[in-house]
Amino acid sequence: MPLTSSALALLGLVALPLLLVLLMVNQRGLLVLGGRMQVNGFAPDGSNTPSGFGQRLVRAHANCLENLPMQAAVLLYAIASGQTALTDPLAGVLLGARLFQALMHLISTSALFVWLRFAGFLVQLLIMVWWLLRLTALA
Repeated sequence: MPLTSSALALLGLVALPLLLVLLMVNQRGLLVLGGRMQVNGFAPDGSNTPSGFGQRLVRAHANCLENLPMQAAVLLYAIASGQTALTDPLAGVLLGARLFQALMHLISTSALFVWLRFAGFLVQLLIMVWWLLRLTALA
């Protein structure tokens, strides 16, 4: 099976939360090894990390995982049904918007960055709606 744009986007959507969790493990590991945090002292939401970045990192990771099932399901359906001609043209845009949204999460929680984050999310939603309309029209 060829590696289509849809397949690459799917792999990217899986790789992004993996990258974020590796960053989280690295950050937390450094805090523990540096004696700044106890190994069992981390709040699940990252709220007690010494910097705001830790909390934003946890939220960016969770947000990626919240959206992954929906995005993966549509891409997997297109791949399995041989309809990647419908998803390929926007697959890179979807992945780019997902990366943009995660980056905005990591940078700041200011109003501007929340608006930018929403813009990235809106692009993803519109692409998903477009794909579902096209995929179901051909079913």
